[in-house]
Amino acid sequence: MKAKKSLGQNFLINDTIIENIVSLFYVTENDLIIEIGPGRGALTEKLSKLPSRLLCIEVDKDLKPVLSKFESENCKIIYEDILKVDLKTIVQNYQYDNLYIVGNLPYYITSPILEHLIKSGLNINQMVFMVQKEVADRFSAKSCSSNYGYMTLFLNYYYNVTSEIFVPKKDFNPIPKVDSMVIKLEPRYHEFYINEQKYFSFLKNAFRLKRKTLKNNLSSQYNWQTIKEVLEANKLNENVRAEQITQELFIEIYLKLFENQN
Repeated sequence: MKAKKSLGQNFLINDTIIENIVSLFYVTENDLIIEIGPGRGALTEKLSKLPSRLLCIEVDKDLKPVLSKFESENCKIIYEDILKVDLKTIVQNYQYDNLYIVGNLPYYITSPILEHLIKSGLNINQMVFMVQKEVADRFSAKSCSSNYGYMTLFLNYYYNVTSEIFVPKKDFNPIPKVDSMVIKLEPRYHEFYINEQKYFSFLKNAFRLKRKTLKNNLSSQYNWQTIKEVLEANKLNENVRAEQITQELFIEIYLKLFENQN
């Protein structure tokens, strides 16, 4: 079965890497794993041997003859576009204690898939994804680094993101142009209320022109004096750029701006 370039298919062929990915899960028979994009089933085969139940979502119906051999009472495969699936409705057919999600995500839809999962409203205990290394670097970046940006903050608002397994490009068929990284995402819980839609709009404005200062990006829409006071209280001057601001400080600034409007 040839990989389809239009779907960003690159199939993992290193069995050791596959075993290492599976070892990141500690599941029981009362848990549910959702695999996004099982492809030829290299990971599916290993996951189906775990005690938990497995639900695979594959967009490519041509892979049905390859994947059908993994179907069982504990392993179900549905052929749908993950971005069009109502996951909350699907998982209502299962009773489970913990929910895990895993997949090898094509570069061009990595961010849309993550946003879709976050907006699904599901209580996800852990997610493990293979992504391009440069994407992993961006997702796990720290402030004051060139990889740090809006998507870093968006994802890290909801999850602690860690890089787990380096996967060289030679371990795929066909061989892609870049290396990959397996990342693990575990839920992050906040003890404060925040209007997330307004907060993320604020962040987008902060990173609107990345080479500009925070003042250039925000002063026309927000009370710059309030922002300046928070920056100075944290020993930062008003010429800082957004990439120098931590998530905690962005939240502090936002709450100071809108503390009575959330």
